[in-house]
Amino acid sequence: MARSKEYDEPEVLDKAMRLFWEQGYEKTSMTDLVDHMGIHRRSLYDAFGDKRTLFLKALDRYGSFIAGNLKAGIKQAETAADALRFVFKYAIDDKEGCPSGCLLVSSAVELAARDEEADAKTVHGFESGEELMAGIIAWGRQNGEFTSAVAAKELAESLHNALLGIRVLSRTSVSREKLYRIVDVSMGLLR
Repeated sequence: MARSKEYDEPEVLDKAMRLFWEQGYEKTSMTDLVDHMGIHRRSLYDAFGDKRTLFLKALDRYGSFIAGNLKAGIKQAETAADALRFVFKYAIDDKEGCPSGCLLVSSAVELAARDEEADAKTVHGFESGEELMAGIIAWGRQNGEFTSAVAAKELAESLHNALLGIRVLSRTSVSREKLYRIVDVSMGLLR
């Protein structure tokens, strides 16, 4: 008779995601994962395969986690400008129980040059972020909030690039005031 799982798979995957988010891929050992996830090493291998496979699953989980949080916050926004500010605020302000920075950005820097699957997942995540911003820009144009002088895709690429930089800086001791100044200047592109 097969043994039943003694853990909740999405819950332990969230724990792995947060550990990779905080420490990065290389610094996170299998022992760290076993200890942090609270499951036996054999169970980890049986459920998720090796460290790299677990990491790739954690990247997918991260993408879903961030997309869900952003979409929920954007729904609450009354204007497109408010929605974009929410996206930037989400990147800047500490989220309870979450490491600072961005797992996609960290993964791109650490692995993209030498791991095609990690590269593909980070690029896909970045493209999704640009598409989200392009949608908000289109909404702002319909409401007359934003300029039509530059293509929405190009504006989204530029704003997303600023967002990625903010995600990097948010892991440092740079002041939140400076990060919000960057947001203000970046959003000036929309006028």
